[in-house]
Amino acid sequence: MDHALLVYFRCPEDFAEIEVNGRLSSDSGYFQFGQDICYGQCSGGQPSNHLTASLYDAAKDVKIEGTRLYLPFDLTQVVENLRRERYQLNSWHSLEKITGGKASRAIYYLLRPILPIAVRKHLQRARLSGWDKILFPHWPVDSTVESLMAHTVSLLLKARQTERVPFIWFWPNAAPAALIMTHDVEAAAGRDFSAQLMDIDDSYGIKSAFQVVPEMRYDAHAEFLDVFRRRGFEVNVHDLNHDGALFQNKEEFLRRVERINRHVKGFGALGFRAGAMYRNQDWYETFDFSYDMSVPNVAHLEPQRGGCCTLMPYFIGKILELPLTTTQDYSLFHILGDYSIELWKQQIDMIIKRNGLISFIVHPDYVIEEKARNVYLDLLGHLARTRADKKIWMALPGEVDRWWRSRSQMKLARAGDRWSIEGPDKERARVAYASREGDTVVYKVEGTS
Repeated sequence: MDHALLVYFRCPEDFAEIEVNGRLSSDSGYFQFGQDICYGQCSGGQPSNHLTASLYDAAKDVKIEGTRLYLPFDLTQVVENLRRERYQLNSWHSLEKITGGKASRAIYYLLRPILPIAVRKHLQRARLSGWDKILFPHWPVDSTVESLMAHTVSLLLKARQTERVPFIWFWPNAAPAALIMTHDVEAAAGRDFSAQLMDIDDSYGIKSAFQVVPEMRYDAHAEFLDVFRRRGFEVNVHDLNHDGALFQNKEEFLRRVERINRHVKGFGALGFRAGAMYRNQDWYETFDFSYDMSVPNVAHLEPQRGGCCTLMPYFIGKILELPLTTTQDYSLFHILGDYSIELWKQQIDMIIKRNGLISFIVHPDYVIEEKARNVYLDLLGHLARTRADKKIWMALPGEVDRWWRSRSQMKLARAGDRWSIEGPDKERARVAYASREGDTVVYKVEGTS
């Protein structure tokens, strides 16, 4: 049950009769599959080392024999390459290489505590210049994995000459999408504003997660952490000391992981987020937490470029990744200079269309100012209306973690001419169907209009 499509949909195992058509290229690179950009090995053509406007389109090499589908690539490999960002080193911008080096980053983080936001944002704008020229992942939301899955299901329906395929719906109680609000507490000012931010969230009926830096930045004492839990909020570990150096080399990383894991236990936390969204997913096996929130969907405006190209949670070994799927408040206000919620609304609509996870980072440190706080209030009002109108599942990250783990253990069982769900938390799960409407795949949850 490790095939990416089966894990994604939780559909019957005999549905995904997929094999590779031909011999795969010796090297990995970029190629297209219809409208989607892929990265990996493919057959029939040569993948490119660089992202260009004229990539080889592997869609013409699809073959169907009987009920079996032959793809010109390994779907699981391509999906994992996208989620794990194994493509992005080939398209790293030269300016980022210079300004993102170890020495430059060390100097920046050394001076950061004394740099006013006005200075920091000018430095960051210079470093991120050209972000709007990046071709991939797609701005402002990338749903390449979702598109690849739908495309493959469409081909499987055609191969099997069937109208629809059952699967286990993505979210509990037929919710069309899920939403989490998170707050990274970066400095003492943000820590001191956290109680007021909880009041603001509560006023809109929203419970959120606070990520707290355990060392050096401020005093994260037990009484401070307990306040969040008593009020129904969630506490997670935010890096070790937020100096930008967690992933700079493996030896130092392993030393820090021991302390991070102790803090996770001491906090009684299940989740983690790295400082400034720095990450190396290939090193995650040493972490002891249950879920991570350090991988952006699109990282054009992050210090480390890339993006996981999916709107859904996914497993990195034993750890569940809850990707960041919207633009951070700091980037919106200080990099884009946008004090409105129009970009956020656009991203929310695009994510709901793909039935994904809507996830936010809003820092207590950056909404103390009235102008920024008013934008956040506008966002909360919009989220409250969206939850009511569209029945979005608004949850804590830990609740999403528990649900996705339960769903990963569920299976469909045939009950006469119907399907039932077996596994933990099955009472909240729903059977859904994927079917073709023209060239488009649509999803419908059983029992909904």
